[in-house]
Amino acid sequence: MDFKNEVITLLAEICQDDVVKENPDIDLFDAGLMDSFGTVELLVQVEERFGILVPITEFDRETWNTPNKIALQLADMQ
Repeated sequence: MDFKNEVITLLAEICQDDVVKENPDIDLFDAGLMDSFGTVELLVQVEERFGILVPITEFDRETWNTPNKIALQLADMQ
Protein backbone atom coordinates (compact mmCIF):
# COMPACT_ATOMS: atom_id res chain seq x y z
CA MET A 1 0.00 0.00 0.00
CA ASP A 2 1.43 3.38 -0.89
CA PHE A 3 1.71 6.25 1.57
CA LYS A 4 -1.29 8.18 0.24
CA ASN A 5 -3.55 5.14 0.59
CA GLU A 6 -2.25 4.52 4.12
CA VAL A 7 -3.13 8.11 5.08
CA ILE A 8 -6.59 7.83 3.51
CA THR A 9 -7.19 4.51 5.29
CA LEU A 10 -6.21 6.16 8.57
CA LEU A 11 -8.65 9.01 7.86
CA ALA A 12 -11.43 6.51 7.13
CA GLU A 13 -10.78 4.92 10.54
CA ILE A 14 -10.80 8.26 12.36
CA CYS A 15 -13.87 9.57 10.50
CA GLN A 16 -15.53 6.15 10.71
CA ASP A 17 -16.68 6.56 7.12
CA ASP A 18 -15.35 5.05 3.88
CA VAL A 19 -16.58 8.10 1.93
CA VAL A 20 -13.07 9.51 2.39
CA LYS A 21 -11.76 6.61 0.26
CA GLU A 22 -14.47 7.07 -2.37
CA ASN A 23 -14.11 10.87 -2.54
CA PRO A 24 -10.60 11.93 -1.45
CA ASP A 25 -11.43 15.56 -2.26
CA ILE A 26 -14.32 15.78 0.21
CA ASP A 27 -14.02 18.62 2.72
CA LEU A 28 -13.84 16.70 5.99
CA PHE A 29 -14.91 19.67 8.13
CA ASP A 30 -17.77 20.88 5.93
CA ALA A 31 -19.08 17.32 5.67
CA GLY A 32 -19.01 16.95 9.46
CA LEU A 33 -16.56 14.05 9.29
CA MET A 34 -13.79 15.80 11.22
CA ASP A 35 -13.90 18.06 14.25
CA SER A 36 -11.31 19.27 16.74
CA PHE A 37 -11.28 15.91 18.53
CA GLY A 38 -10.73 14.12 15.22
CA THR A 39 -7.94 16.55 14.36
CA VAL A 40 -6.10 15.72 17.58
CA GLU A 41 -6.64 12.00 16.98
CA LEU A 42 -5.27 12.38 13.44
CA LEU A 43 -2.12 14.13 14.63
CA VAL A 44 -1.53 11.51 17.34
CA GLN A 45 -2.04 8.63 14.89
CA VAL A 46 0.20 10.24 12.24
CA GLU A 47 3.02 10.47 14.76
CA GLU A 48 2.48 6.88 15.98
CA ARG A 49 2.09 5.25 12.56
CA PHE A 50 4.37 7.32 10.37
CA GLY A 51 6.73 8.98 12.84
CA ILE A 52 5.72 12.43 11.57
CA LEU A 53 5.27 15.10 14.22
CA VAL A 54 2.79 17.75 13.12
CA PRO A 55 2.60 20.66 15.57
CA ILE A 56 -1.01 21.74 16.09
CA THR A 57 0.15 25.26 15.22
CA GLU A 58 0.94 24.02 11.69
CA PHE A 59 -2.52 22.49 11.24
CA ASP A 60 -4.44 24.94 9.09
CA ARG A 61 -7.96 23.81 8.20
CA GLU A 62 -7.69 25.32 4.73
CA THR A 63 -4.60 23.24 3.96
CA TRP A 64 -5.67 20.08 5.80
CA ASN A 65 -9.36 19.85 4.87
CA THR A 66 -9.42 16.95 2.37
CA PRO A 67 -7.85 13.47 2.39
CA ASN A 68 -5.79 14.34 -0.71
CA LYS A 69 -4.46 17.55 0.85
CA ILE A 70 -3.65 15.79 4.13
CA ALA A 71 -1.75 13.03 2.30
CA LEU A 72 0.17 15.65 0.30
CA GLN A 73 1.09 17.66 3.41
CA LEU A 74 2.29 14.54 5.23
CA ALA A 75 4.26 13.30 2.22
CA ASP A 76 6.09 16.63 2.18
CA MET A 77 6.92 16.20 5.88
CA GLN A 78 8.34 12.69 5.58
